[in-house]
Amino acid sequence: MTVVVGLMATPEGRAALERAADEAVVRSLPLVLVETARPAPDEESRAVLESLVAELTATVQASGLAVERRRPEGKDLAEQLVGVAEVTQASCLVIGLRRRSPVGKLILGSSAQRILLDATCPVLTVKPVR
Repeated sequence: MTVVVGLMATPEGRAALERAADEAVVRSLPLVLVETARPAPDEESRAVLESLVAELTATVQASGLAVERRRPEGKDLAEQLVGVAEVTQASCLVIGLRRRSPVGKLILGSSAQRILLDATCPVLTVKPVR
């Protein structure tokens, strides 16, 4: 059993990471960080994400829990996260959400929707603080 979260250098991704670390500690479960195929928008965003990862990893490990990074290959975001959640028998998958218009969802599709529908474990969704 684990808590799984994708690493994304966005406000939504950072909010999901923070909540996943909290969930891992509360549930006393290892935290699995999934390095997604989506690149950071810029080096500054990537640096902020890596700093947050280091800070939260230290917090989780201080509670006596493991933190693991995985890098699944050749799949889209939804398949990567759902696949890792299944392999690690996740008790929770944490994702960040952003507001999108109905037309935006129709044209671009929705990874979040696919994760919610395809995941075999509970999915915790979070929004960044405005």
